[in-house]
Parts: sequence; C-alpha cells; structure tokens
Amino acid sequence: MFRDRFWWSLILSIPVVIFSPMVAHLLGYHLPAFPGSTWIPPVLGTIIFVYGGTPFLKGGWNELKSRQPGMMLLIAMAITVAFVASWVTTLGLGGFDLDFWWELALLVTIMLLGHWLEMRALGAASSALDALAALLPDEAEKVIDGTTRTVAISELVVDDVVLVRAGARVPADGTIIDGAAEFDEAMITGESRPVFRDTGDKVVAGTVATDNTVRIRVEATGGDTALAGIQRMVADAQESSSRAQALADRAAALLFWFALITALITAVVWTIIGSPDDAVVRTVTVLVIACPHALGLAIPLVIAISSERAAKSGVLIKDRMALERMRTIDVVLFDKTGTLTEGAHAVTGVAAAVGV
Repeated sequence: MFRDRFWWSLILSIPVVIFSPMVAHLLGYHLPAFPGSTWIPPVLGTIIFVYGGTPFLKGGWNELKSRQPGMMLLIAMAITVAFVASWVTTLGLGGFDLDFWWELALLVTIMLLGHWLEMRALGAASSALDALAALLPDEAEKVIDGTTRTVAISELVVDDVVLVRAGARVPADGTIIDGAAEFDEAMITGESRPVFRDTGDKVVAGTVATDNTVRIRVEATGGDTALAGIQRMVADAQESSSRAQALADRAAALLFWFALITALITAVVWTIIGSPDDAVVRTVTVLVIACPHALGLAIPLVIAISSERAAKSGVLIKDRMALERMRTIDVVLFDKTGTLTEGAHAVTGVAAAVGV
C-alpha cells in the first residue's frame, strides 16, 4: 500500500516543486508559463493530499479519537493545514500568501517513504516466519493397530504414535519409543551437525531424521510445539516497539502540544501587535513546519535496515529492545562449527602430483 502511494506521490511531486514560485525564487530560475500552468501545483497537490495523505489522515483521526496524539496526528495536522491554506491562497481568499503546495507534496512523499521502508522490514521478518512454518510437513504417518495411515498433521493428538522415516520431518513434538536416529536440528537450534537421538529421547517438530526410521509418541501438537513457540516469539517481536520508536512517539506527542501552544501564542502576539494578516500567515507556518520529517523517516529507516539484515542472515529477533542493547555487548560466545564456519567438507582445489 505505502509503496504504490509513495511512487505515485513522488512522480506527482516533481512538477509541483518545479512550478512552485518559492522554489523558483530560491533556485533562481524562471517559472515555465503557459495557459493553465498556475493550476498544476493545486491540482496535483490535491491528488497527493487525497491519495498519498489518506493513511496519515486516518491514523491521525484514530489517535484523536483515542486521545493519544502521536506521529500520525502531527503529520495529519501539518498536511491538512498546508492543504487548506494553499487553497485559500490559490483562490485569492483573504489576501494571504500561504502557498505550501510544494511543502505539502514533499511532506507526504517523505512520510510515505518512511512508512514503506518500515512495512518492507516487517515483510522481511515475515519471511522468517514463513520459513519456520515450512519446516512442518503437511502429512504424517500415523501408526494404528500395527499399520500406518497417512493423515494431516492437524489430525494428530497427544499420545498418537507416528512413524518418521529416514529423510522425513518430525510432524509434532514427542518422545522416541522405538528406534534411534541422527536428527538434523539446524533450523531449530542452529547446530549444523546431526544430533543422535535414542529411544526415550525427546524430539521436536520440524527436525529431520537423517539415517533411520523411528516411532514417536506425540506429546505436543499445533500451537503447543516448540516450533510454534518460536513463531509466536518472532511475531511478538514484529509487534513490539523499539526504544527509538517509543521515544519518537513520545516526542511526537510532546511536539503536537508544543506546536499547538506555539501557534496559539503566535496568533495572539501578532494580533496584539496589530498585524492580523501576519498572525494568520505565521500561525499556519508554525503548524506546517512542526511536522517531524526526521522522525518520520529516520526511525523507520533504522528499523528497516536492522530487521532486514537480521532476517536475511537467519537471525530471529525476540525483542527489538534487546537488539538495540546489543551495542553495549563486549563479548560474544559462538559455536564455531555451523555458525562461524559452514560445517561441511568441500574440495577447494585440485593439483596434479608429479610422478604419479
């Protein structure tokens, strides 16, 4: 959702900025003039406000209803004030010079970029969840009266006995009651070497019996398995807020009230001075520039980079707060084989021996 809105808003923002009198004055170029050229910023700016600004307007309204002002309400207030003030200027009402079309366009575009990056990071973390879910087989061989019957793993219950053949995945947590095998637990524990499990040992869903066939008595299924617990942990981490996010939300709430109070003081002071026109211009300006561009872009960008790199490296984040505290770590203990090294033999080179 944010990706499409960002790209369309970015494309529409380019002519809005180019045809902005303020930008032309700052950069020292003459505005292209042709019939209808003055209506390019208002028309495209309105499209950007309605299409690109909808997520922020809805989010701001929800924060307003819950009486918890935050980033969304601050953004919604800034773009709404800029939109209304710009149309007042465009239509020549009140004689105010409040052309904020270019600011409105860039503000919406920048905020959409930040939220798109954040959603993309969540998508990368979600792929880790999908990889975990793929560890479970779709079916299991259930032992009934000495024979086996293929059933969906959703049909398994505690105390069922399942047959896991060599090369097959364990469908549920349980205990080996017959046989012994080496199990590949790399996707669960990170250990690359197969682990030997004998009769009476416990095994977890998603691991692979590499060399022998065993019978397992089911002790946990579905959401009660260790694998499901890991999935919940990753999902909870996605929903948890980092310290940076918490600080940003708190700062946005304080900035919202600070902006309102500052705007009110500005209006009162300039009205008392005797310049009601200047009071309107400066009050609107305060409300527009109060929007936190840096908070809206920097925080999601940091989250996106850290989450994506962790997910691509196979690191499952339990708590974002813990991830941020990693900067204070002095010593790290690693299991070398399979972690720092691949744990697999390979031919690295071939050379001919003289005289053989």
